[in-house]
Amino acid sequence: MASSGLNSVTVVGAGIVGTAVALELQRRGGRVTLVDRDEPGRGASFGNMASIAVTEFMPSSRPSMWSRLPGWILDAEGPVRLKPSYLPQLTPWFLRFIAASTPRRVKELEAAGAVLCKRVYEDLLPMLREAGVTEMLSEEGCLSLYADDAEFKADREHLEVIDRFGFETRILEGEAIQGLEPAISRQIRRAVLFPQNRSISSPYGLVCALLRRFKELGGRVEQGDVGGFERAGSSLAAIKLKDGRRLEARSAVICAGAYTGRLSRMLGESIPMETERGYHTQIMASGVSMRHSIIWPAKAFMVTPTAGGIRVGGTVEMAGLDAPPDFRRARVLVKRAQEALPALRVEQHSEWMGHRPALPDTVPVIGPSATTQGVFYAAGHGHLGLTYAATTARLVGDLVNKVAPPIDMSPYRADRF
Repeated sequence: MASSGLNSVTVVGAGIVGTAVALELQRRGGRVTLVDRDEPGRGASFGNMASIAVTEFMPSSRPSMWSRLPGWILDAEGPVRLKPSYLPQLTPWFLRFIAASTPRRVKELEAAGAVLCKRVYEDLLPMLREAGVTEMLSEEGCLSLYADDAEFKADREHLEVIDRFGFETRILEGEAIQGLEPAISRQIRRAVLFPQNRSISSPYGLVCALLRRFKELGGRVEQGDVGGFERAGSSLAAIKLKDGRRLEARSAVICAGAYTGRLSRMLGESIPMETERGYHTQIMASGVSMRHSIIWPAKAFMVTPTAGGIRVGGTVEMAGLDAPPDFRRARVLVKRAQEALPALRVEQHSEWMGHRPALPDTVPVIGPSATTQGVFYAAGHGHLGLTYAATTARLVGDLVNKVAPPIDMSPYRADRF
């Protein structure tokens, strides 16, 4: 595809979002350099839960959360953990989180997330075809589990929002649950099938496939840590790396996940990016066979068949970018998964922690910088980086090339906070 005036573009961040953006821009005829401080795909994209979770667009900042948060935070094994020493640094973000929780604002944020989710397969399937990996997308959906009526009622708000935006659901009871997944415990009395929430057989493998195609089309990859930006007036001129290298670029797309806040401050704008530290355990000899992914909302964990085994993950830990991992969080999730899957064994396993990029209103930043012409952001996708990656790439491709995107981009602007 011919470029509409695109010159050189540097994409900062080689996770699933950055790699998808780089491939899309290269495919459109750009001269694209992809830069990351580490090996591509080894950040949050390496350990995500492999889910194309099109029903999970509800903002975390909603009124119904407030009654649960104190108990969660005080519970050492709860789904949300706050490191007390990090609270002073977290407070400004948390105040914005509160501001995003009014009923009117929540409805706006739901709509903004649903618009992206509605587009997911329209953008994802062409991206998988471009990379030659359509077989990575599963045909099976996700099961949401409930042990009793109280748990089901507690999740009613979520299910009603899914229904309101027209996503497909199917309620299962009793033996119909084990008919789909025999390994699920009979203590699970009810489940909801989300058939559109499919999964990827290898999230890291997908990043590698996109990267291969990017290079085949002439894309360039550099390893380096961004230390600053050089401007000519109000326009971007170059990106400076900490090792002294200078990458000339008329345009740049910042896809640095949880590190985006640090980079935005170098450009004189404050994007309130935090990290929701998440954990997983990858089990290669689990003793169970699964076709669907499962979530248990009351227990706040997910299990997905991926990467040659099954992956147990979830939880939110607010402790910043620099604190060491606390792998007790991963072990709690495995213990809970064994309640849902009694035959689950934990053999040939590994533990992992990564940094989900979290904005206080849960909606990603996709759009131009408010301070520097030529700079764009594509970050803050939270739990939905894999889900939104192809759609974000399509939208950024339009913006960089000065083509009108197919949706209203104002809900995702960088200066909305």
